[in-house]
Amino acid sequence: MMRMAIRTCSRGLARRAGASTKARGQRLVLLSARSVSALATRPSMTPVSVTLVRALQAKRFYSSDLPEHIVVSFPSLSPTMTTGTLQQWNVKVGDEVAAGDSLADVETDKATMSFDSSEDGIVAKLLIDDGTSEIEIGQPVCILVEEEGDVSAFKDYVPSTTAAAPAAPKAADTPSPEPAAAPTPAAASTPAPAQQASTSSGDRIFASPLAKRLANQASIALSDLTGSGPRGRITKADVEAYEPSTTPSSAASTSAASDEGDFVDLPLSNMRKVIAQRLQESKQQVPHYYLTAEVRMDSVMTLRKQFNEKAAGEYKLSMNDFVIKASAAALNDVKECNSAWMDTFIREFDNVDISVAVSTDAGLITPIVFDADLKGLREVSADVKDLAGRAREGKLKPEEFQGGTFTISNLGMFGVKSFSAIINPPQACILAVGGTEQQVVVDSTTEGGYNTANVMTVTLSCDHRVVDGAVGAQWLKEFKKYMEDPVSMLL
Repeated sequence: MMRMAIRTCSRGLARRAGASTKARGQRLVLLSARSVSALATRPSMTPVSVTLVRALQAKRFYSSDLPEHIVVSFPSLSPTMTTGTLQQWNVKVGDEVAAGDSLADVETDKATMSFDSSEDGIVAKLLIDDGTSEIEIGQPVCILVEEEGDVSAFKDYVPSTTAAAPAAPKAADTPSPEPAAAPTPAAASTPAPAQQASTSSGDRIFASPLAKRLANQASIALSDLTGSGPRGRITKADVEAYEPSTTPSSAASTSAASDEGDFVDLPLSNMRKVIAQRLQESKQQVPHYYLTAEVRMDSVMTLRKQFNEKAAGEYKLSMNDFVIKASAAALNDVKECNSAWMDTFIREFDNVDISVAVSTDAGLITPIVFDADLKGLREVSADVKDLAGRAREGKLKPEEFQGGTFTISNLGMFGVKSFSAIINPPQACILAVGGTEQQVVVDSTTEGGYNTANVMTVTLSCDHRVVDGAVGAQWLKEFKKYMEDPVSMLL
């Protein structure tokens, strides 16, 4: 809306000032800096018009030596993001871009995301190299112009703000190394083999973040791969199809990495830094307490088997789907657990949005199953599979993992019997789900007075500032009821 208003205003202002305009598709060559400043000081200008004029002036840059151009700044792609890593440019100098086109892949504190252009134009200068880390929000990273003939004017252009901004170390004759994996900044003290080979030719190599990660894990140099994607971009399939040749380079690199001992210092990704900071703050500042219960799983296991048999391969429900559904139902019964600590007040949510912990190569991320209490098991299952898959590929949108009212972390599939999870602030609770195992239980209905049952151990971590012990125990009681009588949560 603001951009449309600015462009509409610019046409009107240009007619007022008698300045000439020329169309380029649906674009408009804006007023000169002198005209904009003059218009902003006219007595006839309304406050709204002045605001729009100032916005126009801030949007474009002028110089006596340079053509009209736009300085594109490094974006904030996450509310908690302060710096980021530009993994790779998806454009080169001379490329024409439209609003919405991907300029680069950026690693935020949460995931690897696409940095999209908000303007139409032609790329005149890339101010940041592939793999540069610790880029400040708002730092100039790219120059756009409207006319192709203006590109050459920016060949040696360096804005004054760039000099003071942090950038990746760069030797005089050696280009900055390209990152071999999404979570690893390029300025590593011990570069991976893929990083060394990918920059040896001096040419830029286009590869998806997933392909880079897989290549790094397999110690495959990107320069040894032939990309099958658009513009020769290396994809996951290219890495998986690669057949390595016998060379001493990998062994030499491994030997060099262990010269100082049997260890390797791994650089921290932006995501890992944020995970470390938030979890440390949670354990230090949030008064945790823990409630553990054992849940008999025979009924829910039988029901799951029946549903999956009837599905005939169309879908497949997991035990975690039932855990999510039972948790959502229990949160509707005990709303105090569906709350958040907001420093000066407690916020109790009406919606039940379950964050599900997913482990990725870059770190832990918690995509959200929105309105889990209103969805059936089949829809919950589809959401979890889709979110988990895209989380591991780094393709989640910010709104899909930021927020949530309650978190579930399940390690049962790894053979873990029980554990205590750390609360994800400002949420008040997180449920840690262990594995299911057969146990001998008391059963007065049998002749021997005992029987065997499948039992799952769960532990609820609560923020004592929000949830009192009795309230947490009540939630755990409701959750256990729904899991042991699963038909009741479907009614």
